[in-house]
Amino acid sequence: MLKDALVKQGDWLFRWRSYVPLLIAPLVVYEFGRYTPFLGSACWNAVLEIVCFAVAYFGLAIRAHVVGHAPAGTSGRITKSQKASEVNTTGMYALCRNPLYLGNYFMMVGVLLFLHSIATLVVFTMFFWLYYERIILREEDFLHGEFGEDYVHWGDRTPVVIPRFSGWTPPALSFSWRAVLRREYSGFFAVIAAMTLFKLIGVYVTEGEADLSLAWRVVFLSGLIIYLALRTLKKKTRQLHEAGR
Repeated sequence: MLKDALVKQGDWLFRWRSYVPLLIAPLVVYEFGRYTPFLGSACWNAVLEIVCFAVAYFGLAIRAHVVGHAPAGTSGRITKSQKASEVNTTGMYALCRNPLYLGNYFMMVGVLLFLHSIATLVVFTMFFWLYYERIILREEDFLHGEFGEDYVHWGDRTPVVIPRFSGWTPPALSFSWRAVLRREYSGFFAVIAAMTLFKLIGVYVTEGEADLSLAWRVVFLSGLIIYLALRTLKKKTRQLHEAGR
């Protein structure tokens, strides 16, 4: 059956979902090969860079809201196997069934906006849909088996990805900054690292030298310091751990 084949594909993509997005790397390389500054203006380029960060961190804010209200054993970054201690149905999960993937989309779009290419965004959106469609099918197959009709009833009234705001229900748990800092610090720095790399390549392509302004260096180094500090707290201490989260 087609569904079974798609579920098997989703199982493979789920395990390797940290690396599969690298398949769009050739498109990124191609776009940099014909990269030009936005409208040829340093001011407009600065505005675009701010927009890129705003879109990317809007996606991270969605993820932070989800993770900050999620109980332990749910909404994780596991890739080896499916795992869920319960079905989240409140907060962002009352608006759509896959808010973390919605957040991922905006984070990636924010970074790709740097290329000034509508075609790239269209291709990426198609890739994103085909890719996550299969992962979602695999997850839904697992969750249906785990939670039965309770999951089906929630799924019937909740969209897959595009939010339906009329369905909002307040989160069941209070917000936990510790959970967010523990689980999303890598995404926070990944945006800065990717944007810095793109900026460095863009400068090299247009000016023939790999150099960054003082502002960019400050942003990158600040992000790196925050990343290393949070990683150390997570790995070496219990400061970011909270019971039940």
